[in-house]
Amino acid sequence: MKYRYDGVLLDIDGTIVDSNAAHALAWVDALAAYGRRVPVDLVRPLIGMGADKLLQSVASLNSESGDGKLIAEARAEIFKRHHVPILRPTPGAERFVQWLIRSGLRVVVATSAQRDEVKDLLAVCGALDFLDGATTSDDAEHSKPDPDIIVAALEKSKCEVNRVVMIGDTPYDVEAARRANIRTIAFRCGGWDDEHLGDALAIYDNPADLMECIDESPFAVAT
Repeated sequence: MKYRYDGVLLDIDGTIVDSNAAHALAWVDALAAYGRRVPVDLVRPLIGMGADKLLQSVASLNSESGDGKLIAEARAEIFKRHHVPILRPTPGAERFVQWLIRSGLRVVVATSAQRDEVKDLLAVCGALDFLDGATTSDDAEHSKPDPDIIVAALEKSKCEVNRVVMIGDTPYDVEAARRANIRTIAFRCGGWDDEHLGDALAIYDNPADLMECIDESPFAVAT
């Protein structure tokens, strides 16, 4: 099969790992440990943007200093200890990962997750092949929905901007890619509906849904 693209910029959380709800719970527990009661319904819609922006939004704290830094560190520990062991791939993610590995496409992870978490997350869905090329929040000055992570991933891919596609699950992925002049294929499995993902090139329920019609997807070259 010929492909319209040479490369894929791949989000992890909510896209190939069903982890968005776990991230929200970890944030709520970490905030509570430092005396800040924040409802999970307030945190959940912010998962997918960078931790710095999330913490500023829900608690007006800087994730690099004071209580903000302590809360961010606590969140990472809570997530690793209590949530990572029970995470599962999104539907069809393992099949999709194997397709990406076989396809010959250049795959670069483009995630707001911290580098220390990426290995654990990729292991959940058999995607450790992508670890060496991962672009994380540590590689960018500004986190999603700013385009810095996407731009860094594009540079790693060595692809032309019109020959690469972003795959993600949140409006923050779509916006960050748009600001880097890259189109997005979006999945609903991260918890967002079509209205919020509407700027995406195409929207599927999950990786399984995309794989069922891969030959008619944006990957396929029209004949």
